[in-house]
Amino acid sequence: MGNVAIVTDSACDLTPEVAAAAGIDLVPLLVRFGDEERKAHVELGLDAFYDRLLAPGAPFPSTAACSPGEIEAIVRRRLDEGAEGVVVLTVGSRLSATHAAALLAREALGSAPVHVVDSASATMCQGLLALLGAEAAAAGERADAIARLLEARRADTRLLVMLETLEYLKRGGRISPARAAIGSVLSVKPIITIDDGVVETVDKPRTSARARARLLELAGELSVERLAVVHARSPEVDAFRTDLLAVTQADPARTLTALVGPSIAPHSGPGALGFAALLRRS
Repeated sequence: MGNVAIVTDSACDLTPEVAAAAGIDLVPLLVRFGDEERKAHVELGLDAFYDRLLAPGAPFPSTAACSPGEIEAIVRRRLDEGAEGVVVLTVGSRLSATHAAALLAREALGSAPVHVVDSASATMCQGLLALLGAEAAAAGERADAIARLLEARRADTRLLVMLETLEYLKRGGRISPARAAIGSVLSVKPIITIDDGVVETVDKPRTSARARARLLELAGELSVERLAVVHARSPEVDAFRTDLLAVTQADPARTLTALVGPSIAPHSGPGALGFAALLRRS
């Protein structure tokens, strides 16, 4: 391992095990079910989260950023352990207050060599960037160089996800009840992306089969350097992964399959399926 610490938050959808193996520290974001608040992955694991999400009559979950103090504590610990610098990669600043919390934490740390980078995305786009940063750290790159690398490569990330249900977008206030009702009647399975930190609709296929085919069509147009399959307990994930690898020619050994975690799934809803990619630079 290099002597630069990489810190990111749980919206990246790296599991604690994958993050630890790469030398990445995860800051847990908060998940709320009614009045009950839990830290993602720390107090609420993936299985427990989905069991709660899918339980009949369960309250609609919401998410919240961590405190600046929690980020500061992790960064300070890594510096005390001898890190020469720390790079904090956050979920997109237009999606969450986590980036603002990281900036406050850096300010509290004074002149410590801490760099805060906005991923401008979420889920495995953020995760792939964190892994890229960890590899650069292991290769001996300085913290400032890693921060510049991540800022440059975030423009090369792509996220495309089909939603199985519009209910969670409606409950989260991202679409109106009328639009959700019309979409449900028409069996619309929207394909969404995150463009410069903003959730956008790419296409509105009718039926899951058409949405899946459209995802593969869009994937085949990309020149992929790294790839991750993302899903929210989709029963189609294994078959989709096989087809996705075929159309992208991505390396199966370097392609992760990530279950969308407690920080993102309250917005996507169960059944979501798609991919995150880091594109090759020409």
